[in-house]
Amino acid sequence: MTSPAPDRNLPAAAYKLCADLVAAKPAIYWADLIATALVAYAGFALAVLASSTPLRAAAFVVSALAFYRGVSFIHEVSHLRPQDVPGFKAGYNALIGVPFLVPSLMYEGVHNLHHAKTRYGTVQDPEYMPLGHGALWQVVAFVVVSALAPFGLLIRFAVLTPIAALVPPFRRIVVERFSALAINPLFRREMPTGGQLRLWLWLEALCSVWAVTLVALTIAGVISPTVFWTGLALGSAVALVNQIRTLVAHHWENEGEEMTPTEQFLDTVNVPPPATLPMLWAPVGLRYHALHHLLPRLPYHNLGQAHARLMEMLPEGSPYAQGNSRGFWEVVVRLVAFIRGRRAARPAEIVPGE
Repeated sequence: MTSPAPDRNLPAAAYKLCADLVAAKPAIYWADLIATALVAYAGFALAVLASSTPLRAAAFVVSALAFYRGVSFIHEVSHLRPQDVPGFKAGYNALIGVPFLVPSLMYEGVHNLHHAKTRYGTVQDPEYMPLGHGALWQVVAFVVVSALAPFGLLIRFAVLTPIAALVPPFRRIVVERFSALAINPLFRREMPTGGQLRLWLWLEALCSVWAVTLVALTIAGVISPTVFWTGLALGSAVALVNQIRTLVAHHWENEGEEMTPTEQFLDTVNVPPPATLPMLWAPVGLRYHALHHLLPRLPYHNLGQAHARLMEMLPEGSPYAQGNSRGFWEVVVRLVAFIRGRRAARPAEIVPGE
């Protein structure tokens, strides 16, 4: 009998081995989110109020990493069903999403397209760019430009949202082009409908009121420039760390063609233990990004156990192990080598007259 094709075999085998791990544990989600938010805001306060410069710097780093972890829960929100962890979406938006101007509306209805089997790695994927087929300066720009994210979010909710509310034709532009945490500049978002629209309007209104109030109180002197600029600096730090993490979440070697499930998996990266730093720059299960693409329904708190089980129980020769990298620099070196290899393989330009 002929064995099943690898493209069908790997996802099916992985699901069979990990089917008992798909249930989310609400207590873990809530405890993690609340503790993360407390550390983030306490660090923010200390970064502003501490009299010692080293203490302020240390508090800033702790706060930035905590806010980054908190914002990373937006990924879980986009995958959780309402019954999985009741009220968690509202909790995320209240503690992190609205105050940090990254409400769940910016990711729900977007991230699921990244997981669509016929969209991944194509021009229709909001979270994919063919970085491996560009130049090294584009990779650097990809990371550096993310530092402007908090300014863009502030403009989005303090300026564009009120204008869109008054000028309906402009609203479509705002929704299509400025309402998604996406990296593909060609991606255009569809207009929200039904229940999604109701939640969208509530979150958009809350973020807009908060953004306008923040700017107004800063201009009026009620909020000090130190608090305002520290908050924006925290936003930039979070965006930079996230973009660095995104850089090594995939190998970016596809150039727009539709990929098989196994090809999609192998273009994605796990950074499992014994590496330790991914706990900071790839929190909330993001260090198991390849596994997440293989089994997107697994909750973040079970990914480590699922990875260990798959490494132990999948047969020798399974492509699963090929999705693992030892750390950040291994993935970056591979990307740089791929870019240089592509450039070296291009035929030399023929100069007229030679």
